[in-house]
Amino acid sequence: MRSKYWVIILSFCLTLVWLVMGNAQKVSAASEPNYTIATDATYAPFEFRADNGSYRGIDMDLLKEISKKEHFTYKLKPMSFNACVQALEAKQVDGVIAGMNITSERRVQFDFSEPYYSSGEVMAVGKKSKIKTYKQLKGKTVALKTGTTAAEYGKSLQSKYGFKIKYFNDSNTMYNDVKVGNSVACFEDYPVMAYGIKNGDGLKIVTKPQQAGKYGFAVKKGENALLLSKFNKGLKAAKKDGTYKKIVDRYLSSKKSKLTTDSKSSRTFIGLVKTNRAALLHGLVLTLELTVVSIFFATILGIILGVLGVIPNRIAKGIAAVIIYLFRGMPLMVLAFFIYIGLPNLTGNKIPALVAGIIALTLNEGAYTGAFVRGGFLAVDKGQMEAARSLGLPYGKAMRRVIMPQGLRIMVPSFVNQFIITLKDTSILSVIGLFELTETGTVIISRNMEGFKIWTIIAIIYIVIITLLTWLSNWVERRTQV
Repeated sequence: MRSKYWVIILSFCLTLVWLVMGNAQKVSAASEPNYTIATDATYAPFEFRADNGSYRGIDMDLLKEISKKEHFTYKLKPMSFNACVQALEAKQVDGVIAGMNITSERRVQFDFSEPYYSSGEVMAVGKKSKIKTYKQLKGKTVALKTGTTAAEYGKSLQSKYGFKIKYFNDSNTMYNDVKVGNSVACFEDYPVMAYGIKNGDGLKIVTKPQQAGKYGFAVKKGENALLLSKFNKGLKAAKKDGTYKKIVDRYLSSKKSKLTTDSKSSRTFIGLVKTNRAALLHGLVLTLELTVVSIFFATILGIILGVLGVIPNRIAKGIAAVIIYLFRGMPLMVLAFFIYIGLPNLTGNKIPALVAGIIALTLNEGAYTGAFVRGGFLAVDKGQMEAARSLGLPYGKAMRRVIMPQGLRIMVPSFVNQFIITLKDTSILSVIGLFELTETGTVIISRNMEGFKIWTIIAIIYIVIITLLTWLSNWVERRTQV
């Protein structure tokens, strides 16, 4: 009996020790704050995605060193610069480090760290362009990147020099627009433009840096004071021990510094696929996940709306009509921003980007699905319902057993077509930071500047998937008509 008691006591002690150690580990983990930091992944040399999928650049390396010195952890949230700013306003992220200039307008909404880099704005044109001054821009189109200080500077010159403006969400697309001649020039921060030119973006700088500004790490006004304090302390320490200078020199001082170490062979179509296969596969998987999950819920919503739209009840028909009208009429990008940024501003609760993307796709595609489901049910001959009711079937049972099977058979091609549309619409969700296939291509191009080849590869991937879905549609249609 005594041995039995000793076993019980020993077991109790071991359990107690395990619980204490577990709690100690939790406390230790909790002692290091964790933050969500947004960044623009297409703004080399400050932030870009490297060959191995990690994020590199002055901002990224500096943030990493500061987090080590100040003992905090963080999760990166790459997205377009404009989305970074809006996500911070909506408290979807805790901070932004993205080559963000400190301005009086931004200070109204954000609190900034001590400046960590000084820059200026320059104008760049195509290599063969003869434009050298602002006066030569009259009547021509200039490319600007949304939300940046360079865009504000370019905009300030518009009335004086009489040029048109075109906006882009990322630097690489802006550069390519100038490179192919759709725009004659663009404005960009000097170190970013110089680094892009050195790595083959096909442009040249024709003006000296103007309107020098300073970059800062940003948090929402009155929020995350501890994070801001840690950043300032870590920055001061990095400058003192020489770490800061090493980081900056790593990307700006050496003429041999490159965004990528790709060889000539790896810049062929096959080489680019091999080098970036992990990133492309990840983007493809996320695209398919978004499509499958969204179309599943959109189909359920669409069938509900379709049924509500045909039952003999004014209220039900009104509800279906209003929902279809609202979400079919609202652009998907606006809907995505509203769910991901607008609602958190209203409720104070964060919504994960993946969840926001699925909700946006579900509502948008569900509204379109509801419209053709209603049409499919109405396409069934009215005599079918009359015959079913004359046999004594209630309305609901007649719908389930007679009308719906025939209507759904008619709608099979429409369902597959909507699947294809949803697949393509996932590309719009890059605006809220989802790295689906299209955004993956943008990030890869920002590193290697191989725009034509990468977009060709991604176009082929989409065409292959859509072709397979079309074959499936034709096969299902043949089977249902038997």
